[in-house]
Amino acid sequence: MKTMPSHKQHFLDILEQHQKIIFMVCGSYCLDPEDQKDLAQEIIIQLWNNFEKFDPRFKRSTWIYRIALNVAISFYRKTSTRIKHEQGFADYFLEVDPNEMEVTDNRVKQLREFINELDEMNKALMLLYLDGNSHQDIGEILNISTSNVGTKINRIKKKIKEQFLN
Repeated sequence: MKTMPSHKQHFLDILEQHQKIIFMVCGSYCLDPEDQKDLAQEIIIQLWNNFEKFDPRFKRSTWIYRIALNVAISFYRKTSTRIKHEQGFADYFLEVDPNEMEVTDNRVKQLREFINELDEMNKALMLLYLDGNSHQDIGEILNISTSNVGTKINRIKKKIKEQFLN
């Protein structure tokens, strides 16, 4: 039986420990299960390509979030462009999303809809915030200042309150 080189095994161990991050990012940026798989594969490829460049001054989760979100935003832009070109064929296709989770709480539905309407940066910010990351970690992942994180979160919270109270 062949044993895997320790470098590759170390990478696989890290992936296993942090797979939740990858799944969450994929689920937030893609509704289609096939797109989620494609995005996850692209994220893993980019993580592997950048594995040697990891800066140990940062947390491993910060590094994974940063790469995953950058890949997701790029993937989202490509997908959005493709969808715009495919809209002319919308009458010829029936789109069913079996992966969409049934949400019975109306407030959760509204919050999801609100977050899906945000631009890529604010969507990533809310994803990280709702996952319990600190302002400092969010700033490191998104490459913005901690105070900017706080300001952006407060603005989004204010918009949410306005939208939900109306």
